[in-house]
Amino acid sequence: MPIETTRFDAAEYLDTPEAQAMLLSDAFETGDAAYIKHAIGIVARARGIKDTAEAAGITREALHRALGEKGNPRLSTILGVTRALGLTLKVEASA
Repeated sequence: MPIETTRFDAAEYLDTPEAQAMLLSDAFETGDAAYIKHAIGIVARARGIKDTAEAAGITREALHRALGEKGNPRLSTILGVTRALGLTLKVEASA
């Protein structure tokens, strides 16, 4: 008899700005563009794709495409979405 499973969505568990910031900080620390894009997508879903897209000045469909598996978002999209999420990106010199 096959085991029945349900789809896991991290967005359902990242319900505080602090938890969301921790995920994004981890993603940016790795320097892995795919992970960064994925993490931004998770946080956008946690906050609501429609509202995030609206605040970023893009359509919901464009946000889905940009952050989707085959997406390659422009820097302007990333900056707009992070701003819409109320996040600040900062750069530090590496040691």
